[in-house]
Amino acid sequence: MTPPVLSREQVRRVDRLAVERYGIPSLLLMENAGRSAAEIIGTEYGSAGRAFIVCGSGNNGGDGCVIARHLHNAGWSVRLLMTCDESRMTPDLLSNWRIVAAMNLDRRLAFDAAAQAAAAHGLADDEILVDALLGTGFSGEVRSPMAELIASLNAAGKRATVAVDVPSGLDCETGLPSAVTIIADRTITFVASKVGFLRPAARPYLGRVRVADIGAPRELVEQIAGGPA
Repeated sequence: MTPPVLSREQVRRVDRLAVERYGIPSLLLMENAGRSAAEIIGTEYGSAGRAFIVCGSGNNGGDGCVIARHLHNAGWSVRLLMTCDESRMTPDLLSNWRIVAAMNLDRRLAFDAAAQAAAAHGLADDEILVDALLGTGFSGEVRSPMAELIASLNAAGKRATVAVDVPSGLDCETGLPSAVTIIADRTITFVASKVGFLRPAARPYLGRVRVADIGAPRELVEQIAGGPA
């Protein structure tokens, strides 16, 4: 069977119905997504390494926090950069941010362009950059100060860049990049590939695409993939 390719709205429907119809807590879906992504990173880059994980204010940032926990538990050295304070975090992100705080993982808050750029310049040549800034809901143009942060991350030396769900700045529906967009070596996307990934404009930013499971029932994904976008 051909693997499904979903639109932005179809992905949202999978998440919503997994919660409403099957009673799967959204926090568990996030846990499954982040753990699956961490396992892929470990498989592709080794059982122990170094990761610098940048997180935005939405659930993509929550995925990043889950990835950080599981990489740490697997023996990796992990650093987190959070670009918002707790008042702007989604509930599931906030839950996972408090877990990484309780674990005392290396983490830093940076809200303005100068602080974020300084953190980006601290990337080491042997670190994996994990981009968990902007997810599938993004469209349009990346605004300051995140635009400056993405530019700094792209320019910094690093071992590789892994995008979580979609490279930040790329519209998963149209496949069109923002003026500044993360250039990934690997994109670990959840549930299914996205329709925008098929567009030629998206290819320079995606790298190799891997689909990671979040625990949504296979029948639900197939039903939504076979219905109207």
